[in-house]
Amino acid sequence: MMNNPPDGPPAPAVHAHGLTVRRGTGRTPRTVIDDIAFDVPRGRITGLLGPSGCGKSTLLRAVVGTQAHVTGTLDVLGRPAGDPALRSRIGYVTQAPSVYDDLTVRQNLEYFAAILDPGREARDRRAEAVTRVITDVDLTTRTDALAVTLSGGQRSRVSLAVALLGTPELLVLDEPTVGLDPVLRRDLWNLFHDIAATRGATLLISSHVMDEAERCHDLLLMREGRILAQDTPEALRTRTRSTTVEEGFLRLVDEANAHAAAARETQR
Repeated sequence: MMNNPPDGPPAPAVHAHGLTVRRGTGRTPRTVIDDIAFDVPRGRITGLLGPSGCGKSTLLRAVVGTQAHVTGTLDVLGRPAGDPALRSRIGYVTQAPSVYDDLTVRQNLEYFAAILDPGREARDRRAEAVTRVITDVDLTTRTDALAVTLSGGQRSRVSLAVALLGTPELLVLDEPTVGLDPVLRRDLWNLFHDIAATRGATLLISSHVMDEAERCHDLLLMREGRILAQDTPEALRTRTRSTTVEEGFLRLVDEANAHAAAARETQR
C-alpha cells in the first residue's frame, strides 16, 4: 500500500512498476503489456494515447482490477489494484456502453444508484445523484427515453453518467469520445476538465485520436505494449522539436524503431 509522505506531495493516483500482462496459457503466452512503469498524478487529466491494439484497454482493465494475469506493482489510490475497498472510489466506462435497452435513461441510473447506495434511507440521496448526473451529461431532454432509442453518443453519455453516480476519486474512461460529433466531443472534454477542477477527481482517458492529447494535462504515449513517453503535451513537443503531439509521437516511434534495428544489427 502506498502512503502519502509527511509534508510531501500526495502519492500518485496510479503507480505502476514492472507491470506486465500476458494472455494465453501454455509455453508461449503472448505479452500484451511489457514491463512498464508510470505514475498518474492526482487531480489531473492523463491521456493514454496510442494506436488501436497497442494495449490501452488491457492497461485500463488492469487499473480497475478486472484484468487477469497481471504481474508487477500496480497501486491505485494507495491500494493494490482490484482491492475491494476501491470499488466505490473508481468510476469505469468501457468502450461498449453498459446500459439496459428496455429501461429508460432515468431507470438505468436509478438501478445502478441503488446498487451503489442501497437501502430505503438512501432514497433521497440516490434521487439527487441521478438528477445531478443527468444534468452533467446533458441528457435532461432524454430522461424518459428508452435506452434502445438513443443514439450511440447518447448511450455513451448514459454510461458516463453511471460512472459519475458515486462521485469517484478516479475516473477511468476507455475511448469515451470515439464516434462522437465534434460538438459533443468538445462538450465532454469541457465536462472532464470541470470534474478535475471542481471535484478534485483524477481522470485517466484513453484515445487513439492524437488531437485529443492537447486537451490533457499529462500524457502516456503507448505503442506495442510499452510506454514510449510520459510528459505534458508542451514538454513533449519541446523535447521532440515538434509542432503537434502527433508529430512528436511519430518521431518517438521512429526513434524506437531505429534503436530496435540497431540492437538487432548488434546481435548478428
